[in-house]
Amino acid sequence: MVNSLKNKAAVLVLMFLLCLVVASHAEQTVSVAIYPFSSQSDQGQGELIKKIPAILADQLKENGAKVVVINEPADAQWGPEDFKKQGLKLGVDQIITGRVFVLGNRMSIDAMMYPVYGDDAPLTLFAQSGKSLGMASAVDQLHKGVVGELFEKRIVSNIIVTGNRRIESDAIMRVITTKPQEIMTPSNLSEDLKRIYGMGFFDNVVVRKKSMDRGLEINFEVTEKPTVRYIKFTGNRVYEEEELSDVVATTTGSILNLYKINADTDKLKRLYTDKNYHNIQITYEIKEVKNRQADILFSIEEGEKLKIEAITFEGNRHFDTDDLKDVMKVSEKGFWSFLTSSGDFDEAELENDVIRLESLYKNNGFINVKVSDPEINYGEEFISVKFKIEEGDQFTISSVDIRGDILGTKEELMEGMKSQVGGLFNRELLRVDLLRLNDRYANEGYANVKVSPMVDTNKETKQVAIHFQVTQGELVYFNRINITGNSKTRDKVIRRELAVMEQQKYSMAKIQRSFRNLRYKDYFETVDIKPVKTQVANQRDLEVTVKEKATGNFAFGGGFNSGDGPFGQVSLEERNLFGKGYNLKLMARLSGETGLYNISFTEPWLFDKPVSLGADAYKLEKEYDHYDRDSIGFTIRNSYRKFWDYTAIGVEYNIEKFEVYDVKPDKTSVTPGKFLTSSIKPYISYDSRNHYFLPTEGSFHKFSIQYAGEILGGEIDYTKFQAETGVWIPMFWKFTGALHLKGGYLDDRTDGNPDIDWARFYLGGINSIRGFDDTDINTTPKGSNIQRGGEKFVQFNAEMIFPIEEKMGVMGVFFYDRGDVYRTSENIDLGDQFSSAGFEVRWNSPMGPIRLAYGFVLDGQDAKETGDGQFDFSIGAFF
Repeated sequence: MVNSLKNKAAVLVLMFLLCLVVASHAEQTVSVAIYPFSSQSDQGQGELIKKIPAILADQLKENGAKVVVINEPADAQWGPEDFKKQGLKLGVDQIITGRVFVLGNRMSIDAMMYPVYGDDAPLTLFAQSGKSLGMASAVDQLHKGVVGELFEKRIVSNIIVTGNRRIESDAIMRVITTKPQEIMTPSNLSEDLKRIYGMGFFDNVVVRKKSMDRGLEINFEVTEKPTVRYIKFTGNRVYEEEELSDVVATTTGSILNLYKINADTDKLKRLYTDKNYHNIQITYEIKEVKNRQADILFSIEEGEKLKIEAITFEGNRHFDTDDLKDVMKVSEKGFWSFLTSSGDFDEAELENDVIRLESLYKNNGFINVKVSDPEINYGEEFISVKFKIEEGDQFTISSVDIRGDILGTKEELMEGMKSQVGGLFNRELLRVDLLRLNDRYANEGYANVKVSPMVDTNKETKQVAIHFQVTQGELVYFNRINITGNSKTRDKVIRRELAVMEQQKYSMAKIQRSFRNLRYKDYFETVDIKPVKTQVANQRDLEVTVKEKATGNFAFGGGFNSGDGPFGQVSLEERNLFGKGYNLKLMARLSGETGLYNISFTEPWLFDKPVSLGADAYKLEKEYDHYDRDSIGFTIRNSYRKFWDYTAIGVEYNIEKFEVYDVKPDKTSVTPGKFLTSSIKPYISYDSRNHYFLPTEGSFHKFSIQYAGEILGGEIDYTKFQAETGVWIPMFWKFTGALHLKGGYLDDRTDGNPDIDWARFYLGGINSIRGFDDTDINTTPKGSNIQRGGEKFVQFNAEMIFPIEEKMGVMGVFFYDRGDVYRTSENIDLGDQFSSAGFEVRWNSPMGPIRLAYGFVLDGQDAKETGDGQFDFSIGAFF
């Protein structure tokens, strides 16, 4: 027993002593003494070289070494044994010294590391730097070599990649953090393994180390994943294999990636659920074949297409089930569901339907309504949806008030309020009132206005008191107007269209008007106007950003009419000449019987004022059925805008010299001879359309009086009155309703001497009554061979405009046209007129405006039979 205890005690003492030895060894650190380096330099860099021991010492300390820097140089006669003796005195493990050579911009270091203990021979270390790297690079190389020896770490001399066939070695090397000439560490190699695996291309990666004469060679040995040979789908009926292939990201020839394949499976499921195949089951199988390839087989069980057969509500008392279903986008399966989308399940729309149902209640006084998320039940053959509703009480409005900073008078602010005392509380009307007040203040310069709707609820009376708390803030002014994006159009051309000015009071209405003005010019593809805060609280910069479009236009068009037969028209126009907004246009219209040549120029802002000045010079050669008329004319145009909002007043002066010849007196009453016409035409117009070619809202009105007479030096005497009006009104969805009315009256004072039939009115063609030729509608008496225009006309056009391809600017138009011309002695009979209906396509294309119209005659009277058709077109092309 005693011997046993003695043995146990001896073992414990031995283990204790062993732990002390291990602990002592664990606490040991490598210690180094560094002696000054001698130098051989041709540039007097002795002071720099003296710093080498200190720099090397700092780097070794960072790696955990204990360093002693000796200021006195070692004896030149010392050998290894002498260094050992010195090391024992200093209590270090290694002594380092050396010699530095400097030649020009190059530096090299020959160092010796003497071991103090053991019989190992001194180690020679060499480092050098190139022309531009200097001493730091050489010392760093020396440091790495010393550390590699002291701590049994090795310098990486080379890195290679093996085993890769398809993945380039360079691609792998780019993710590796270990670099040649650096110290190899296990942590770096572990990180490199993670990075290579993270590329997703390899099944296995092994690191192999090989000792070289100087350092280690690291070999990353990889085993590549198989490549996909082909992808196959089975069981699919709803989608073709090409449609399924377009969805999956995995492709033939790509590296097999399980994460990607699982993601592809989810994409395929979503593709089917989008078509209401909610019982879809998709699995995949990977078959490996030779040459490190694999085939992927997706097996699909589609199941039956599910539709919503029942939508139910629980808790609704005020609104019946049909009322609630009417506001929802998602609907139950109907009789025509195989042709329509009724019954289709759309999870996103169902979430929106919750909002729609709540809005229905909250816009009818139920301010505390709660509508649950839909409970969706996927059955074997159909889907059912259930909503739970807590209606709460219905509230009416007891009072409406505006408090705080009152702009003008409270009565003025209250005018037009949608929320009314006694009416049901309506959240949508409350929002409309809020926006209206915001706009009212913002248009007066209070851009920082805060309008807070306060709703006080009285549960006992079931009434709400509404008041809008207004904090107007200080007046805000426009600071700078910054224009960007215009490379061609000059700043002043854009700036003059803006309804705002620098240092002017802020106005949201004027910002919106500026946007409309720039869009209407049609110089730009996009326009963005945005107020931006500045460092001054009551100032805003206005950022105007435009993207220019081509404004040069080479247009051609044509058609056919009974007078001219086939005709063609070509024009060359630049609407923004030199970027100054000038308009220059050359036009020619040619047919078998007509030749028109015109050149026009317009300066829209004369002297940078809202005054336009333009001129036209033209030559017209016209072969009528029974006479010919050649004319040369010149027109000067002048107008002033901003007289009233959207309003322009102007005047045109025209002088024309013409000749009428080859007259057939048995066919026409036109007088042959040479004549001169001098006329003046004042007019007033109003144009608030939001686009000149494809308006969706706004109106256009114009009235003109053209006077020609001897007072102006001409030989023709008449007065022509013309008026037109048109409105464009947004309808349901994106439909726009358009109504256009035009009429005219000619006061002919020539009394037939000469006869001026060319100045009378004719209707027909793409710009008046579609479905008829240009001169089909006239006042030629029945049985007469002499064609004659009218002194009066009325034209009416009704259109329903809708987008076909909105982004491309393609619109469809259903139209109804009606009109007639009359002699002076005839009464206008609106119930007995020519009429037509049809369809037109309008495209504001990159080539310019395009119109394609086909009209069917409804009432052709004696000109055409009912049902006859007429096709007209006009096409343009930008250059």
